[in-house]
Amino acid sequence: MNVITDFIMSKRFIPVLVLLIIGGLFVAYGVLGKNESSLKDPNDKYEQILRNVGIVLEQGHYSPKKIDDKFSAEVLKNLEETLDPDKSIFYQKDIKSFTQYETQIDNEIHGAPLKSFYFIVDVYRKRFDELEALYNRALAEPMNFNIKESYQPDPEKRDYPANEKERYDFVRKKMKYQVLVKYSDLMDLRDSSKVTPRKADSTLLREAKETVSKQINRLFQTTKSHYSTDDLFSTFVNAITGTMDPHTTFMNPIDKRSFDESLSGTFYGIGAQLQEIDGQIRIASIITGMPAWKNGELEVNDVILKVGQGAQPPVDVTSYSVQDAVKLIRGEKLGSEVRLTVKKTDGTVKVISLLRDKIDLEDTYARSAIIEGANKIGFIRLPEFYADFENPSARRSSTDVAKEVKKLMDQHVDGIIIDLRQNGGGSLQDVVDMVGLFVKDGPVVQVKGRNERANVLNTTERGPLYSGPLAVMVDELSASASEIFAAAIQDYHRGIIIGSSSTFGKGTVQRAIPLNPQYENVFFSRQKEDLGNIKLTFRKFYRINGGATQLKGVVPDIVVPDRLEKLKIREKDNPDALGWDTISRVKYALWNPGYNYSDIVSRADEQISKNPNFEGIKKTVDEIDQFTSSAVPLNMADFRKQQAQGRALSKQLDNYYKAPAKLDVVTLPEDLKNLGSDSLKINTQNAFLKGVSSDIYVGEAVAIIKQMVSKEQLVKREGKKELSPAEAN
Repeated sequence: MNVITDFIMSKRFIPVLVLLIIGGLFVAYGVLGKNESSLKDPNDKYEQILRNVGIVLEQGHYSPKKIDDKFSAEVLKNLEETLDPDKSIFYQKDIKSFTQYETQIDNEIHGAPLKSFYFIVDVYRKRFDELEALYNRALAEPMNFNIKESYQPDPEKRDYPANEKERYDFVRKKMKYQVLVKYSDLMDLRDSSKVTPRKADSTLLREAKETVSKQINRLFQTTKSHYSTDDLFSTFVNAITGTMDPHTTFMNPIDKRSFDESLSGTFYGIGAQLQEIDGQIRIASIITGMPAWKNGELEVNDVILKVGQGAQPPVDVTSYSVQDAVKLIRGEKLGSEVRLTVKKTDGTVKVISLLRDKIDLEDTYARSAIIEGANKIGFIRLPEFYADFENPSARRSSTDVAKEVKKLMDQHVDGIIIDLRQNGGGSLQDVVDMVGLFVKDGPVVQVKGRNERANVLNTTERGPLYSGPLAVMVDELSASASEIFAAAIQDYHRGIIIGSSSTFGKGTVQRAIPLNPQYENVFFSRQKEDLGNIKLTFRKFYRINGGATQLKGVVPDIVVPDRLEKLKIREKDNPDALGWDTISRVKYALWNPGYNYSDIVSRADEQISKNPNFEGIKKTVDEIDQFTSSAVPLNMADFRKQQAQGRALSKQLDNYYKAPAKLDVVTLPEDLKNLGSDSLKINTQNAFLKGVSSDIYVGEAVAIIKQMVSKEQLVKREGKKELSPAEAN
């Protein structure tokens, strides 16, 4: 286990775990020390989980809120919003009836009998079943698109319905809106088609209603597949953990496996891609060389009816989402058996047994290219900081990026751009190692636990692999490890950060804590079922300059307008997010390139402000924000006029996003050789090159890198050393 993982897993957090596992859980197990059959009662299991969750939150969380009446009220509000996000299920009287538990959930977490969950779930199920009938009733009634009325989709601008009449009125308008969207689309399709005879409006309306009806029925079927008490209890527990902070979550065993896979970039599966068609899970494609392909029995368009784990009873996946079906098909072990009950295209039903194999998620891995021109610029795209902690020989993001850097250096690039846009983070060890590729030996990030002194994590490299001009691209979805990398590069003045007004702002560390005592067999003779895990926030990241990355994220040196700016998707937009603070800075030596970055930043800011594309993006994003916040007209003429305005804005934004001149982006010779004649890999690489070549933001990064190259060349040519950031500070 590497040094950072050792640090995260040990030190002062271990006593907390020991207290949790050996001490705190005696309380729960003392209450639950009953006979074998009694543990099968869901009430026992749920109360046990709830109490264990409370112990984990109070004793292990980085900054725990006090679990009191105020906390209880916040949990209730979060649960209501999760169960009924558009305020169409519950009545105002239901919300009022829930207030009897407004100050009780904290008591239930601390050991009182669990009542709130059962009461709320009973009301939810009753109202949900009523809602399904209302949707079908609304679809069956005639719809008049000539009258003036509107639909308000934003729940923040509405209250819960006061009575059945108000609830039905909302459902009616929602269904009318969805039919209107489809009806209008069919009219456009008909009007642009040369097919005769042309369909009548009444025919198009009937088809629109039929399509929406199928979608709604499928929605209810999918929701009901998560209708079990276990599923709803998970929702309840996550309302509790989410009130503590947005990144502390409850995970059942299947979700825990998916979490591990998301970090490793690999999983054990059968090598088949799925898609949902008319409420059925179908085989979309089969990957050559993988178990499904080798077996030969599974075919494209086969419908998956059930999924079984070896000899265990199969699970009916009718109306499951693709994501949920995939969770069942993937497994924890190489060679483990999965049995698929499938309906073939000829109507026959067959059970197919497959042994899982390791599947690499190629799209998550680092990829590079060269941007040709007056200067040769290297470009590296890193979608996430991946690592497989259970397999030391597996691919890691830091080693892969090092390989890409070496390949680019072999091609004598003048500068390198690293693209971390939409990179949600991942392995802490890898981000620390990756910073070491670009700076001298030194600190990268500070990690601080509850009641701990900050621990400084340092690079392990003695000198940088690459010392030339460097730019890092980020956006609102660059989070966690991405922010650590960008912050370190910025604090060292090693390169220039380019992106939206700030990154995501996730500056916390999570760890999966099992809710079962790890040493239960020492004290108990029988095994208990897996109670799941808590992904717990127990540490916080701080920059080497002392500021947290939490909440504020990283503010780029050069800010460029983009389409996501107005969306409330960052950490600061969540009221339960932990706050921003500072600790002491650490000593580190600033990078000295021989010139001052401030001139480049000032020039870039000026160029961006005068760039008609960026100016157009900013203006159009503001217009779209105003457009989308308004109510939707349900009058056909008004609706089509609004739709035309929306399409015009969208097209306008797309045009601004197109680079004035495409970049000349090419595959590295070594990569070209490795592609061989594999058509899938070639198509994937071509799509990557095409995306980079027409990306206006990459074009701006290239322009900035060229300025850095020019400055560096001037210093080398004239031996002139400008005032560097290190000297300026």
